[in-house]
Amino acid sequence: MLYWLMKYVILGPWLRLIFRPQVEGRGNVPATGPAIIAGNHLSFADPVLMPLMVKRKVTFVAKAEYFTGRGPKGWLIRAFFVGTGTIPVDRGGGRAARAALDTQLRVLCAGNLAGIYPEGTRSPDGRLYRGKTGVARLALHSGAPVVPVVMLNADEIRPPGKLIPRPKRVKIRFGAPLDFSRYAGLSGDRFVERAVTDEIMYELMRLSGREYVDVYAQQVRNRQTRAGAGTPPEPAEPVDPLAA
Repeated sequence: MLYWLMKYVILGPWLRLIFRPQVEGRGNVPATGPAIIAGNHLSFADPVLMPLMVKRKVTFVAKAEYFTGRGPKGWLIRAFFVGTGTIPVDRGGGRAARAALDTQLRVLCAGNLAGIYPEGTRSPDGRLYRGKTGVARLALHSGAPVVPVVMLNADEIRPPGKLIPRPKRVKIRFGAPLDFSRYAGLSGDRFVERAVTDEIMYELMRLSGREYVDVYAQQVRNRQTRAGAGTPPEPAEPVDPLAA
């Protein structure tokens, strides 16, 4: 109930007024049945602004740290994510991450929309980074189509490290659903999962016009941290994600 209250009464109307969303391809989101909404991740504002443009509820996963914060700020963040049905995921991998994906699989099996950011974290510099194969496992296990969506300027509205967003018009683009039924029965094959993931990332690159870098975003964040401590980062070369 809190999800719909926030979307249509508490938060949604104000966000629409302030950011005046410009949306392309909204009709690509199925009106019924399961689908995976897979997007690029430029800003903390992404999972707030994009679902406003979808009539149906979109269930996301988010890092577990959002659910364990302390103090008034931590309580508000936790209340927001719990109230909107967001699923916590331990980004350390292993059983915890698989449990979150299993929960999203149940969302899809119930005929609903599951939202996911294949990069696993926000882009550190606006470029598009290598996707993790969890999105492919969801698609292959569920048989649901994948609807790519890109935030075209969310990093300008709320840049990383900035608390107050800029009142700038948000631009969102939904792509045509991707069908991976040709891989039916091949779930668990790591080469197939990588191919599916790379195809999704290629479509996100095409829709967004952003440069693609074939490394994980978290690795770049780690290099930036080391560089800040005096260790020079290694260069990351942009490549076509379908070339390999």
